[in-house]
Amino acid sequence: MTSSSARPRLVLAMSAEVCGELLDPVVVRRLAAVAEFDPGLVVTDFADPAVREALAGAEALLTGWGCPPLTGEALDRMPALRTVVHAAGSVKHHVTTACWERGLTVASAAAANAVPVAEYTVAAILFAGKGVLAAAHAYRRDRRPPAGPAAFGRVGNFGRTVGVVGASRIGRRVIELLRPFDLRVLLHDPYLTKDQVRELGAEPAGLDELARRSDVVTLHAPELPSTRHLFDAARLALLPDGATLVNTARGSLVDTEALTAELVRGRLHAVLDHTEPEVLPPGSPLYELPNVLLTPHVAGSLGNELSRLAHAAVAELERYAAGLPYADPVRPETLSRSA
Repeated sequence: MTSSSARPRLVLAMSAEVCGELLDPVVVRRLAAVAEFDPGLVVTDFADPAVREALAGAEALLTGWGCPPLTGEALDRMPALRTVVHAAGSVKHHVTTACWERGLTVASAAAANAVPVAEYTVAAILFAGKGVLAAAHAYRRDRRPPAGPAAFGRVGNFGRTVGVVGASRIGRRVIELLRPFDLRVLLHDPYLTKDQVRELGAEPAGLDELARRSDVVTLHAPELPSTRHLFDAARLALLPDGATLVNTARGSLVDTEALTAELVRGRLHAVLDHTEPEVLPPGSPLYELPNVLLTPHVAGSLGNELSRLAHAAVAELERYAAGLPYADPVRPETLSRSA
């Protein structure tokens, strides 16, 4: 990879709100050292006549949430464009086939965004094994602790089995973070061999086997036609009584109606940061059930974690300006089966 100048001309393309959160003074100084750009110019519409001149000379785009799609028509306005660096995870919302047809290179901060999702997931797994959600609800209801350790039931994380579905960046990070704990980790990923699964520190398992054996199942598969309702009524029925399903991936991986039925019965527990629909209807029982922890898509980067994304993106731009390959490139051949 080579850049056409020591300091390529860069344009910011994302929502103004996101830009304000990402570009703190430290990031702006670091960007200014590597690229020529106007920190006050944030493009939200590639067809806006006011940004025509800036886009015409842009060699690089720094994108974020809210970036418009990079269609062929949009790219016609950027004849000098050579690369796109995304200061977030998935690029599917704005990187189109036109980008690959024109030979653009693309990088993202997906690895950085995987960190907080994996941390959230590990916290959910450990809390699930410990029975924290049920204990908290009981304590709130009864206003007194249970009478003795036996009253908590069969809880604890010693020797529990965790099933990880998908060896994505997040799935791999979860496995890595679980290593210090006394847990057995199963992994299902159709793109890995059994030896590759073992190299990651997990035991290979078919999807149904994983469902039957796991105390906690955590989903890290991409949203594809083949993964829609991966956990349907039949597969949810395979989970042991009292098992917990953690979904920080995509709501479409789970049949919401079937899961709701299991949760209403009280047979399963769930930690859901994604649902289908993304916002459940007001009457959904999942808002109130004591065996459900429902969060509004907060596992990914928020607050000061956005700085990690910004610095990861700037590091890639530094590599580009130095003529080095990206550390975390996005490749068209793998994009179709990634998040």
